[in-house]
Amino acid sequence: MHEAPADSRSEAAGLRRWFGHNAWRLVLLFAGVLLPLAGFVALADEIHEAEALHVDHAVLLRMKALASPALNDFFVVMSKLGYQWGVIPLDVLIVGTLMLARRWRKAAFAATAFVGSALLNVGSKQIFQRERPTLWESIAPESTFSFPSGHAMGSMTLALTVVLLAWPTRWRWPVVVWALLFVVLVGLSRIYLGVHFPSDILGGWCAALVWVLGVYLLMFRRRHTLPA
Repeated sequence: MHEAPADSRSEAAGLRRWFGHNAWRLVLLFAGVLLPLAGFVALADEIHEAEALHVDHAVLLRMKALASPALNDFFVVMSKLGYQWGVIPLDVLIVGTLMLARRWRKAAFAATAFVGSALLNVGSKQIFQRERPTLWESIAPESTFSFPSGHAMGSMTLALTVVLLAWPTRWRWPVVVWALLFVVLVGLSRIYLGVHFPSDILGGWCAALVWVLGVYLLMFRRRHTLPA
């Protein structure tokens, strides 16, 4: 009769310890996975129903009004850095470097994040088959489907993977600043060039967040840092 209160206190203490050890994972799961997933689903539903997103056209036209030769050159370069000049070479370099350093789990995490994100993007484009914007003739035209943006998804996947790998080090905040700047500029470049709707960019970011953080939470169970 007297053991129940003790058992209850022990269970409560165990629950508090569990929350204390895993609170960061719960926050990461909610803020980094569930919220972006909800955002992606909402955008996908609008696009699947072929409903007009009025803010898309408004933002595109506002960006077009800023056009200049200097911005043309800048955003063409940023767009290429967001794919063939930057993201793909860096993906290969990161995985190769981690493998040479025998950081096998980190290498597997990075490779899974990069390859899975690319496959997810290709599959999503085929599912939604959204046409590209046609408000003006782009100086860097594209022929594939529009949603979600491959550049936005690839740049976010790279940036978030690097942030997670760098988080246990003293470079975490410089990396976070670089990651945010890189992701935003690549996303803006696609809108400026008129080859993506803003909702394509948001969809790509949300999908990348869900995928990379989901893989991270599955592969790493330690409390504070990524293991070697």
